[in-house]
Amino acid sequence: MLKPNKGMLIEYAVSSPPLMLVFDFNPKTLSRSRTMSLNISKASGAQGGYDFKLPTETPRVAQCASVAPESFSFIILLDATDRMDKGDIIASRFGIEPELDTLRTMLEPKSQGPGGMQVLASLGAGDSKAHQRQESASVLLFVWGSHVLPVFLTNIKVDEQAHLPSLVPYRAEATLTLQVIESNNPFYSVEKVRQVIGAGMNTTQGVSSMVGGLF
Repeated sequence: MLKPNKGMLIEYAVSSPPLMLVFDFNPKTLSRSRTMSLNISKASGAQGGYDFKLPTETPRVAQCASVAPESFSFIILLDATDRMDKGDIIASRFGIEPELDTLRTMLEPKSQGPGGMQVLASLGAGDSKAHQRQESASVLLFVWGSHVLPVFLTNIKVDEQAHLPSLVPYRAEATLTLQVIESNNPFYSVEKVRQVIGAGMNTTQGVSSMVGGLF
């Protein structure tokens, strides 16, 4: 089990061993973004458009809306100082380059064999073009506390802060952006159940608060 202050990105693949990055995870901020777009022309062309009076009419109103998958953005610190002080040979020579190489590899498309394509298909993340070229980005699991989310790593920004005499970085901040794979897959299904339970708990608290205020 990971310590509470640890996070992890691990490749969900048939390769052994899979790509993996474990990092200290106690960010000052973690940005979660979810956006909805409205197709105005579709709404104006539909009978009734945005007009409604009853709850039974809201599904028609909502037909023009589409929701983008949730994305995360946060900063992690990669630092080989402690390992270097303990005489770690790899850290003393290569600093954090292995970690940075892992992040780059997670982002870059790579060839997928039949097994890898089956993994993508099981997550609803594959398409015909990816199958034809048999090359795709890594499907990752973002492990964060009680959350285990299937994601794509969509953006990496690295700010190197300290280097060895060989100019190899041994300390850096990496800003990562992840997009959740919201499809029929076991990890997202569990997250949806957790989300429904959490929303139910909040509703119960809200109703209790309202009732308590009336008496």
